[in-house]
Amino acid sequence: MFQQFLQRLRLRLVEHLDGPLLLIMLALMAIGLSTVYSATYDANNRALAQALNMAVGLCAMWAVAQFPPQKLMRFAVPLYVVGVVLLVLVFLFGVKVNGARRWLSLGFTRIQPSELLKLGVPLMLAWYFHKHEAVLKLRHYLVAGLLLLVPFALIAKQPDLGTAILVGAAGFYVLFFAGLPWQVIIGLAATGAGAAPFVWTMLHDYQRKRILTLIDPTSDPLGSGYHIIQSTIAIGSGGSFGKGWLAGTQTHLEFIPERHTDFIFAVFSEERGLLGNSVLVLLYLLLIGRGLMITANASTLFARVMAGSITLSLFTYAFVNMGMVSGILPVVGVPLPFMSYGGTALVTLSIGIGILMSIQTHRMLVRQ
Repeated sequence: MFQQFLQRLRLRLVEHLDGPLLLIMLALMAIGLSTVYSATYDANNRALAQALNMAVGLCAMWAVAQFPPQKLMRFAVPLYVVGVVLLVLVFLFGVKVNGARRWLSLGFTRIQPSELLKLGVPLMLAWYFHKHEAVLKLRHYLVAGLLLLVPFALIAKQPDLGTAILVGAAGFYVLFFAGLPWQVIIGLAATGAGAAPFVWTMLHDYQRKRILTLIDPTSDPLGSGYHIIQSTIAIGSGGSFGKGWLAGTQTHLEFIPERHTDFIFAVFSEERGLLGNSVLVLLYLLLIGRGLMITANASTLFARVMAGSITLSLFTYAFVNMGMVSGILPVVGVPLPFMSYGGTALVTLSIGIGILMSIQTHRMLVRQ
């Protein structure tokens, strides 16, 4: 009797979990936790805190996976509206830290509303396209573009260019998977290229400096170029097989800035070398490949565009982070998925994986 109860409990716990996604996610979390431990060797409480963040993320993933996609749609409008309202409140009453107004104080804690929009925007756009699936016309794409532009502009104004890029990319991926015509995409790309000089004049001084530093980091080696110079030194010093876990000199002599958050890839590269980087890239490719398989097999427009947006957003996270740490992209605040220290981004990414699992496992249940 007790064994039957345990069997039913086990089946209930794993019923809506996708095995390949879960295994890849756990592998990335394990690598990330060991790297955070090494990066914060003199403050090991951060490794413990990250382990707790991962536990919360896994619980959030499991909870979201239990909802079928049609029920997830019910959260789209409320989440989007609450997120935009909170962004307006941040603009009016937000806490200013290091020149940026990104946080909203609740008295006992502070929240960063822009994190809600990383999922709120694609959910809203996916719900909108699903609602008008039978009569999709150009005007629907224009309305969707406006729904995307509002939070993008509010986040960029804070200023938080990294998060704005991620939210904008997630929304654009929904437009793409919803069938945005190629003529429009090419037109937008040409318009963006033509507007580049005007955009340059609108950037903040520190944002322009980051782009110029990308071209020549040695122009300001102790200032804006310091991050890129030290991270590339760490990556190169790892060689083919790395210096070994806890043996990274650039890491433990504290040359690498933000080594447990945005620049954790430099720590991993120094300790694991080219071989470790190859394994890490393979894991991300497997994660993205699995997500694209789920996208291709999705049974509804909402499921397809949502799965595609989440999958390509994961690609954007990984590509932008590795690119900035390697010195081929400007430095922006983008974490490495399931590797960088931090609870908010980790939980957001875990919820995204939960949505992918919901789309995959509930589709299979319907077929059965």
